[in-house]
Amino acid sequence: MLALLGVSAACAEISADDDACGSVETDIATDRPDVTNSSQVVPRASVQVENGINWTGRQGATVIDGSNTRVRFGVSQCTEVLFDLPNYFHSPRGAASTGFSDFSPAIKRQFEQLPGDIELSATIGLELPTGNVRIAGSGYGGYIQLPWSKEIVEGWSLSGMFTAFLVPGGHASNPTLEPTFAVERQVGSRADFFVEYVADRPRRGVPSQIFDSGGAYRMTPTRQIDFRVGLGLNRAAPEHLFGVGYSFRFDNAI
Repeated sequence: MLALLGVSAACAEISADDDACGSVETDIATDRPDVTNSSQVVPRASVQVENGINWTGRQGATVIDGSNTRVRFGVSQCTEVLFDLPNYFHSPRGAASTGFSDFSPAIKRQFEQLPGDIELSATIGLELPTGNVRIAGSGYGGYIQLPWSKEIVEGWSLSGMFTAFLVPGGHASNPTLEPTFAVERQVGSRADFFVEYVADRPRRGVPSQIFDSGGAYRMTPTRQIDFRVGLGLNRAAPEHLFGVGYSFRFDNAI
């Protein structure tokens, strides 16, 4: 945990281009529905709430989880703090565990654009032991994430994210590494669609691989609905998943 705090302090010292971090004139940019998070932070003084529900099939069991709520606060230019609220898991069919996940606070910093107009940010988060041990694991956990994005031609962009997890109670598998890669297509001024590859690679054990796809529609510049459909590519991954969500932003709220 001390290492995570040290990295967080270092991120705060890295300069960012204020003009590159968005403003209240920027359309809502969410960390959902894909696994790859947005490389942009919430505008300063704004509050953004992202919600969703997932339906997942895995090894003969069906799991529904929600509300997947992430609350993001733009505390200063190019910096936000965010909170993942406990998520409830319920299994209407099969022998999957039921209960809440952990509460997780984090800080996110957007950096100035790299050569080639690549947008990059870093997130450092903790997992506090508030949830069901069978779902969230025992003890404290944490993660470091580096989401990035780049527009390649008008309407098309590439993005990805590298995450290192310290899974609570997962001493044998820590750290678990998760690379993602996505291709996104903007359709008109309000909608976009994506396809994505996600891999989870524990230090020990079998990695899982998922092919993910979906899209989002912005009803207004600060309100969005979204969906995702995913398929597991190997036996360690969920067989299939489906999710829908709704997100909104309040500007000049803090």
